[in-house]
Amino acid sequence: MDVNKSCVGDYAPDFEIPGIDKQVHHLGRYLNNFQAIGVVFIGNSFPYVAEYVDKLKKIQTEFASQEFTLIAINSNDSGGTIEESFEAMQNFAQERKLNFPYLRDPTQDVAKSFGAEVIPEAFLINSQAVICYSGKIDDAPESIDLDANSYFRNSISALLAGTEISPTSTKPVGEPIKWRGNKK
Repeated sequence: MDVNKSCVGDYAPDFEIPGIDKQVHHLGRYLNNFQAIGVVFIGNSFPYVAEYVDKLKKIQTEFASQEFTLIAINSNDSGGTIEESFEAMQNFAQERKLNFPYLRDPTQDVAKSFGAEVIPEAFLINSQAVICYSGKIDDAPESIDLDANSYFRNSISALLAGTEISPTSTKPVGEPIKWRGNKK
């Protein structure tokens, strides 16, 4: 199965999927309430995610008062294992004190519609549902600091300030999403 990559300038694919809070989350509701929405595909068991969770929490804290929200989505096939199950997601969020919604993409349709390939992979969406940035979070997964090459953070800052985002895309780096049947 092919994954069609959503590109900068495209409308973000709509979604309506469950969160660990047992509520259904719809992109349209976020678009009505926020000027900028960051969608980051993560998982519970990948090393890159553990390195980025604290950065994502810092980003959410930094921009929350400026009509920004981060949404994390787990699209990994659980394959009947516990490590990517809904319950494991709830434990992951509680242990790491996530300050943003963590959603489950049980059909993997959301990841496919965005064209997400790896974990973590970030997309920045404006209030008109247009993708303004896609790619990696930054160049330093081993550092907790939000450094000068924090592409995702810098894109959020530029969007909220009404200035040009540069670069608008980067090649995401991480672990491949666990596709159902090991197919992409």
